[in-house]
Amino acid sequence: MKLQELLKNISVCEIIGDSNIDIKGVNIDSRLVKEGDLFVAIKGTQADGHDYIPKALEKGASAVLCEVIPAKTYEGITYIRVKDSEDCTGWIASAFYGEPTATVKLVGVTGTNGKTTVATLLYNMFRHLGYKTGLISTVCNYVDDIAVPTNHTTPDAITLNALLKRMADKGCQYVFMEVSSHSVVQGRIAGLKFAGGIFTNLTRDHLDYHKTVENYLKAKKKFFDDMPSNAFCLTNLDDKNGMVMMQNTKAHIYTYSLMHMSDFEGEVLEDSFEGMLLNINNREVSTQFVGRFNASNLLAVYGTACLLGIPFEEALKSLSLLHPVVGRFDALHSNKGYTAIVDYAHTPDALANVLNTIQEVLKRKGKIITVIGAGGNRDKGKRPMMALEAVKKSNLVIITSDNPRFENPQDIINDMLAGLDTAQRKAVMVNADRKEAIRMACALAQPQDVLLVAGKGHETYQEIKGVKYHFDDKEVLREIFKDEI
Repeated sequence: MKLQELLKNISVCEIIGDSNIDIKGVNIDSRLVKEGDLFVAIKGTQADGHDYIPKALEKGASAVLCEVIPAKTYEGITYIRVKDSEDCTGWIASAFYGEPTATVKLVGVTGTNGKTTVATLLYNMFRHLGYKTGLISTVCNYVDDIAVPTNHTTPDAITLNALLKRMADKGCQYVFMEVSSHSVVQGRIAGLKFAGGIFTNLTRDHLDYHKTVENYLKAKKKFFDDMPSNAFCLTNLDDKNGMVMMQNTKAHIYTYSLMHMSDFEGEVLEDSFEGMLLNINNREVSTQFVGRFNASNLLAVYGTACLLGIPFEEALKSLSLLHPVVGRFDALHSNKGYTAIVDYAHTPDALANVLNTIQEVLKRKGKIITVIGAGGNRDKGKRPMMALEAVKKSNLVIITSDNPRFENPQDIINDMLAGLDTAQRKAVMVNADRKEAIRMACALAQPQDVLLVAGKGHETYQEIKGVKYHFDDKEVLREIFKDEI
């Protein structure tokens, strides 16, 4: 593609060299640059891409897009100076890959909790209804039925557009995508055309990056602010920020709620560890999900399906056939008669939701034992809050390791314990070895008890000192169950 075609949607401050050259690829990583590529130099949080311009040129880049033109320039290389190279990357990537979102209906899901569940269930529903569908999520990306491993909730702009092109080329009619706050701030979704956006909820998370809850909210809100007038926005009225998100959107606004009058209303009629009976817009539907937070997620899925033109009876029928997402309130039943639940809950609010659900279903017929840790090199402020939520809603808590990353696991545990007073600490045990902590919990569990193993959910690894070791909470539980009489 001609370089000038790639630049058509961005504001250029200066060009040195020929803008009519052919560009064979676009890269933000100098290690991936090939002959004839455009290298985009981004000032990242960990490294500055401008420092890698010489490396990119050495590998064959024929053009460089940057915020500061190098002191030394070379003949035959085109330099494009822009105000914000990070913000331009999405537009350039979209142009290079033929604007794939012009041919697919892309729906973004954002919020602190529920993104993975809502996006994945929509993907499963639309595939069940016979549509070729794509999924971009924390757990795994899918190009219809082909799995594509993922490292981020929302990939970088170039990877993202390449993936969307694969989906468009495969004939996908719909794509459901998790939209992280990082991706909005970093311009990863710039240049994409959204048919719709869903807001689930907003609670404290990622303050290691955003610094304040207000900044975090603004990042989420910007997604809806930028939504086009021909799109729809579906928001959760049960969240205090539900309508705040909609204040400046040009899109058509729709609502869902378990507590208020809304476009898509729901009520939990019956709840057990096997599933829920729901009333949705005055129609009953039996589901395989547990808990009010999942009832809210299912309402978002149902509402989105209807807004995309699926007849409501068909949408309800599909809802009843859906299975829970891996690592989200995943229930396993032990030989001793207790239930173990594996859940990704890694924020205070998500943990509270899961424990509230267990309390509601358990009805004091057994004890709740919670195994919980917190991730290293992330928001430290939520660690004592998570410990407190666990202790308030459990009979016994075992604090352990999660993904310590580059931190000492004991330091993370101490941060969690700091949120508890002397009396509360009496309901807490500590074991930094996650496998042993789970084994302890299983040994203490009695028939009718519920054991919650929280924080990692679908993850099949533990990250320690930069190395990912295989670790799967469900696998560990199944091993322990085999040894139970």
